[in-house]
Amino acid sequence: MRPRAAARTARRLDREDASAMRSPWLRPLSVVGLAILALFLFLAVAAPLVAPYDPIAQDSMKLLPPSAEHWFGTDQIGRDVFSRVIYGARLSLPVALLLVAVACAVGTLLGAIAGYFGGWAEGLIMRSADLVFAFPGIILAMAVVAALGPDLVNAVLAVVIVSWPAYSRVVRGMILSMREENYVHASRLLGASSLRTLWVDVRPGVVGPIVVLAALDVGNAVLTLSGLSFLGLGARPPVAEWGSMVASGAQYFDKWWLGVFPGLAILLVVLAANFLGDTVRDVLDPRSARRGRA
Repeated sequence: MRPRAAARTARRLDREDASAMRSPWLRPLSVVGLAILALFLFLAVAAPLVAPYDPIAQDSMKLLPPSAEHWFGTDQIGRDVFSRVIYGARLSLPVALLLVAVACAVGTLLGAIAGYFGGWAEGLIMRSADLVFAFPGIILAMAVVAALGPDLVNAVLAVVIVSWPAYSRVVRGMILSMREENYVHASRLLGASSLRTLWVDVRPGVVGPIVVLAALDVGNAVLTLSGLSFLGLGARPPVAEWGSMVASGAQYFDKWWLGVFPGLAILLVVLAANFLGDTVRDVLDPRSARRGRA
């Protein structure tokens, strides 16, 4: 009886351990990340109600330090930095989510075509992905924006161009392993079209890893967009954007508040996105959490 009782106890502990790994609320970092992102999303939605000043109004004295009247001080032309940080969330977060969604959709579609159909389509798509991977992402994005012109839309397009190959490779690899499974062959023998087979039989096995990759990519998208704006290749003045605000602060090293507060906003959003991305990965693939504990 003792071996059986020990086996039952071990199985119960394994079930509890798996349940704990799957529960994101038992992870402090996931709660912190969710709270930070929820706060910034709230600020982005309610910016006109929360911001004490117009983000482009030059109504105050220049380069005032943080005070009770201006919590984050004022910039070199008299604009309230706190209001501009809040309004910066209205630009940085939605644009980052949009470009991740577009890159995910494009990369998934191309990866599915390459992995399922093969042939010349696979060669063309994967060689294009290899060409993108041959360059550092930020350098290629800078080249694309420089060729198209410095603008926020062009910056988003540039980040999408450098981001889609990662999704394409993941999807292609998974479809290559799944298309030889018995259930896929059975679907073909029953007369299902290629599109139906991809959507009904292959898609469920691809969704999880793609969601994980997209969740981890949000922070990178915010950082890349801010980097392009810092270099003058993204949002144009007088639009409030965190990267361009940090660039303005870099010109006034003795006025620390100009760059510190938008830089902290970027840091918090990137960390929160990475915390949530790691949680999503562990929830969808508990084996990664087991490896992390070992």
